[in-house]
Amino acid sequence: MRRRNYILVVETDDLIRELLERWLGEAGYAVVAAGDQPPEGSARLVIADVPTPRGAGARIASLQAAYQAPLLILSARFRRSRGASAAAAQQLGVQGVLPKPFTRAELLAAVSEMIEDA
Repeated sequence: MRRRNYILVVETDDLIRELLERWLGEAGYAVVAAGDQPPEGSARLVIADVPTPRGAGARIASLQAAYQAPLLILSARFRRSRGASAAAAQQLGVQGVLPKPFTRAELLAAVSEMIEDA
């Protein structure tokens, strides 16, 4: 199967991954879960969960090496403020972070912003 411009979701929690896939799919995005065989083509965006941002360096580096796409990191360890999110993204070397828990609207706004900026 060949898809272009899909969003790759890397999330170990089955319920959260399924929710992300549903919300993004309902918004019209093509979504592939990391457990699936990624299709040929290029990821438009990679959304990945990190349990703790301090220990996420290796995971982030491997995702950046594997996919030439913006990276949106999810974690319950991020502070909920725009300034804190921007600082965390800069410190981690990624394009965006989204603190858990988040709403559907917050996820879609972050995805839309990152895809438009790419």
